[in-house]
Amino acid sequence: METVKSTKEYKVLKKRSGRFAVKNDKGKWINGEEKVKILTTEGLIKVSIPKKVEEPAPVEAAAEEAPATE
Repeated sequence: METVKSTKEYKVLKKRSGRFAVKNDKGKWINGEEKVKILTTEGLIKVSIPKKVEEPAPVEAAAEEAPATE
């Protein structure tokens, strides 16, 4: 792994796959939201908020109103 940035609090490493890893000053791996916060602060990744998916109108209501055929 290649060291990208090193500070007193953490060390940012780049894996051969292109992904980033973060270790704290004690040598423990940092994961989750804290890792994302560090990488966005350093400008190494961009985080986008997913858009809400609109659900289509319920089809069941239309099926109940139609007369049943035999």
